[in-house]
Amino acid sequence: MTISPPLILYGTAWKQERTAALVEQALALGFRGIDTACQPRHYHEAGVGAGIAARLLKGLKRSELYLQTKFTPLAGQDPCRLPYDPQAPLSEQVAQSFLCSLTNLQTDYLDGLVLHSPMATLDQTMEVWQSMERLVEQGGVRQLGISNCYDVRRLEHLTRHAAIKPKVVQNRFYAATGYDVAIRDFCHQEGMAYQSFWTLTANHDLLAHPVICSMAAARQRTEPQILFRYLTQIGVTPLTGTSSVLHMRQDLEIAEFALTDLECQAITRLLH
Repeated sequence: MTISPPLILYGTAWKQERTAALVEQALALGFRGIDTACQPRHYHEAGVGAGIAARLLKGLKRSELYLQTKFTPLAGQDPCRLPYDPQAPLSEQVAQSFLCSLTNLQTDYLDGLVLHSPMATLDQTMEVWQSMERLVEQGGVRQLGISNCYDVRRLEHLTRHAAIKPKVVQNRFYAATGYDVAIRDFCHQEGMAYQSFWTLTANHDLLAHPVICSMAAARQRTEPQILFRYLTQIGVTPLTGTSSVLHMRQDLEIAEFALTDLECQAITRLLH
């Protein structure tokens, strides 16, 4: 089953004790896609659940929300705050992390479960993926994805050998990886959603480019709005992690306008 996430996702990394209030605020303003991870090192997943629960009490329906979390391998975890037994087999680590996420998020299913990064070997990646597939087969997860995967050959291998193909690839979107042109092309060919993070933080030069600045001025929009809108029009779902109510509103306002084909082509040239 393929789930279509909203135009833009609210990312919840690095918010810690502010997480619940910020998630509730984002939902109140109109966000309907939330990205998090079962990784206490960088995320407060239970805070995400508390923020969602607060909005559910005020009329939001769980079915209106796209909720995505991640299984984070041991190398990416804080050894003092692990959501699973590090001595357990990988399959059991995935199962324990999943149950922890359901508890934290106060839900009985996930719209998306993402492998936070490829494992050290292809065999380990496939072992974890097969464990995630079982969660889909059992009805607890609707679709799967992978994050921090910058080698298109790894993505091809996973897609070729998986029983349940990835439907989401979530990567940093920045010049150091050539803006993932090959990965994004592969996603397009295979019907996968490409999600971008670090979209603003890592692209100050891009946001300051005269091409984007002139488009923003002509439309009386902000440069981040132009970049976010461009990405959505080329099939990318950006994440925004802003703590600002003003910026949350502006991020959601990208649905109110569209760039022309010529404008999109001009921005595309900046990414090559």
